[in-house]
Amino acid sequence: MQDYQKGTQCIHAGYTPGNGEPRNIPIVQSTTFRYESSQAMGALFDLEAEGYFYTRLQNPTLDRVAAKICALEGGTAAMLTSSGQAANFFAIFNLCSAGDHVVSSAAIYGGTFNLFAVTMKRMGIEFTFVDPDCTEEELNAAFRPNTKAVFGETIANPALIVLDFEKFAKAAHAHGVPLIVDNTFATPVNCRPFQWGADIVTHSTTKYMDGHASVVGGCIVDSGNFDWEKAGRYPELTEPDESYHGVVYTKSFGRAAYINKARAQLMRDFGCTPQPIAAFMLNLGLESLPVRIERHCQNAQAVAEYLEKHPKVSWVNFPGLASSPQHALAQKYLPKGVCGVVSFGVRGGREAAMKFMDSLRLAQIVVHVADARTSVLHPASTTHRQLTDEQLVDAGISADLVRLSVGIENIEDILEDLEQAFKKI
Repeated sequence: MQDYQKGTQCIHAGYTPGNGEPRNIPIVQSTTFRYESSQAMGALFDLEAEGYFYTRLQNPTLDRVAAKICALEGGTAAMLTSSGQAANFFAIFNLCSAGDHVVSSAAIYGGTFNLFAVTMKRMGIEFTFVDPDCTEEELNAAFRPNTKAVFGETIANPALIVLDFEKFAKAAHAHGVPLIVDNTFATPVNCRPFQWGADIVTHSTTKYMDGHASVVGGCIVDSGNFDWEKAGRYPELTEPDESYHGVVYTKSFGRAAYINKARAQLMRDFGCTPQPIAAFMLNLGLESLPVRIERHCQNAQAVAEYLEKHPKVSWVNFPGLASSPQHALAQKYLPKGVCGVVSFGVRGGREAAMKFMDSLRLAQIVVHVADARTSVLHPASTTHRQLTDEQLVDAGISADLVRLSVGIENIEDILEDLEQAFKKI
């Protein structure tokens, strides 16, 4: 399936029906699986045999959808989680313990920033946030002897800053740690971070992958390229796990060690498991992903060009615009398109922005992005509400910023809706 184009993989990867078997991925809606002997069941618990015994850890429906996303990203192994937040938490916590340190881009989703700066800090894991536009010297200065990973977003939500993969990958690998990238906004249709040096990719599948605001979910994909044993700083992977009778993940699972540890250890203990029916619905979204992404990008480009010329708009941030400071990076890493999200400021500040949003008819005010319907939000007062004014600036979020998630409706209707709303301020 790796030989096929992504559009074909979105439909067929992860599952090939046999003779007389279901055309679609079957929904295995069962918590448990029967075995004929205690010995056979015990081998599964000891990770000595492959199979299913409890859906919290593994389920055929989940595995087949994860395999599809893995193929799309060009990875070695993948697993689904119950949310994008769970995916990012697992991705970091799978490598870090109390006393460890992570370098992260400051331009990331507000919920992820809060997860890192507040919740995981309480767990004893410290983060240093760097400007994504920092110099190589400034980036390298952020590392410590106890640094375990580097984190960034392909396209920051909602600042729309494009990550310079090569700069961040170079620094991460020079210090012997992996680069973890949240690829939610770009999706593997527009960018495959592994090609640019990333080692682990995460997704909020709630966004474009589902594409219909129907199913919350997440995914972690491992490239299989990072050498955990050579790095010499990941005993969780290279030394015996006494909670699983001394299994050494790198010895037992090779290039799939990282995902197998996350599934066997973290999913066992935290249980952030999506339901099989949710995975089935996610797969329906994946099948149309390339078609939708193309339309999202086309519509967003048209909207950004319209906004750039509008007298009531003070600024527009969209990497697809030639005027954007992110344009060069977008052309390098995202030549097929950016995403469907446009950020802009309304003249008159916060009050004018609120009135504009309240006047929209087609676009709806919702705490969500990246589905088929056009939606709008004021991040400073919603998704990034927990951040201080200083943190908002670091994250690229101003008080007048409006985040417009452009849907796949007819572009003429979208533009007409924007115009009638502007006339009311």
